[in-house]
Amino acid sequence: MSTEPSLSEMEVVLADTRAWLEKAVIGLNLCPFANAVYTGDRIRYSISTAGDEAALLDDLTRELSSLDSTPEHICETTLLIHPRALTDFAEYNAFLDVANRQVDSLGLRGEIQIASFHPRYQFAGTTPDDIGNFTNRSPYPMLHLLREASVERAVAAIPDAAAIFERNIETLYRLGHDGWRRIFPRA
Repeated sequence: MSTEPSLSEMEVVLADTRAWLEKAVIGLNLCPFANAVYTGDRIRYSISTAGDEAALLDDLTRELSSLDSTPEHICETTLLIHPRALTDFAEYNAFLDVANRQVDSLGLRGEIQIASFHPRYQFAGTTPDDIGNFTNRSPYPMLHLLREASVERAVAAIPDAAAIFERNIETLYRLGHDGWRRIFPRA
């Protein structure tokens, strides 16, 4: 059996990711900046076929360079979705240090930052089933590559942007596990 995903598998990954963006990130307003980028079609969805950290690091390097060299009005942000690599959250979390070192090694610190999303995301000091963890739970492991200039503009445009995280946790607690399952029955 081939280790490369079929086109239909990749289509499912893309469809699931877009549904998560529409229903959770935008629908629950977890990121008040996402809607404009989403509706403006300035998100690059890169689905990695990597099955290990080394191959994923190669894909990350390519995507960082691509985002850096692409005009912002064409692509403002990239979701590097990797359904076959780092499916274990602890391994994924450890890889974030590697990913950030790669940003540094490419001279992109201050230009691009990485946000993390994973199906088993867990904040330190929480239990795995804490609904607050769902603010960063995505259908597949992914690295969100963001232009720092975009983040700075978005934060400047939102009064009390620092409170977004707390508001997101409150939103998820109000929604609860049952509400999340109504939105994402397969979750």
